[in-house]
Amino acid sequence: MSAGTSLQAVPNDDLLDLTGRTAVVTGGGKGIGLAIARRLHQAGANVVVADLDSTATDAADELNTARADTAAGLHADVSLEIDAHRAAATAVEQFGAIDILVNNAGIHPRRPFLDMEPAQFRKVIDANLTGLFLCTQAAVERMIERDHGGRIINITSIDALHPSMLGLAHHDASKHGAWGFTQDIALELAPHRIWVNAIAPGGIATPGIGDVSQHTIAAFARTIPMRRMGDPDEIARAALFLASDMSSYMTGSQLVVDGGKDLA
Repeated sequence: MSAGTSLQAVPNDDLLDLTGRTAVVTGGGKGIGLAIARRLHQAGANVVVADLDSTATDAADELNTARADTAAGLHADVSLEIDAHRAAATAVEQFGAIDILVNNAGIHPRRPFLDMEPAQFRKVIDANLTGLFLCTQAAVERMIERDHGGRIINITSIDALHPSMLGLAHHDASKHGAWGFTQDIALELAPHRIWVNAIAPGGIATPGIGDVSQHTIAAFARTIPMRRMGDPDEIARAALFLASDMSSYMTGSQLVVDGGKDLA
């Protein structure tokens, strides 16, 4: 936007319009990732859904039903460099560019620290942090080559701000790392007009908590000032904000979306 253009002159609908842009959403086959893919697609973006299993294809099929030939599903392990580049390459090959990357893929198996094997620690770091690095690097290389700027959105956690619970030392380490990585590369990529921000979800009702008892979930919800778990779409709305021109003067920031949990 030029110096002489009034920001107030841009209508709300135009600020949220992602028509002509292409997004890659990792871990986009279910839960928070699927909700984000749906919101970005609804705003007009083409979407590449990358996930470890067939949910990626299922999600792409759903999006293509709403708008034909605007989504692609990709089986990908983000901790592998070849798959990270394949996700970015798919966006360029099928839709001409990659404008938005949402690093959502992650795992959080619980294991007491003293019982944790080095291989278990590395697996979580590789999925949650190394994968974020690999996918970001693959996407940014293509963004810089095209010279149209871009958006990187990293899904961290409120566990990036403080310890979470026993058994998640590896997860917390990865999320603290993801937040530090976000801040650092935001500085490095700003000259290329690539804005890098993060979203820190609190307790969200996703398929990943399906093996947790309803009693435990209800007890946790009572510790949240809003007295409920969040919905994946509430994280997706924050992602749409960061992916759109609504957040045109933000980089290196982290949006905490947790129902007030971090205040309790």
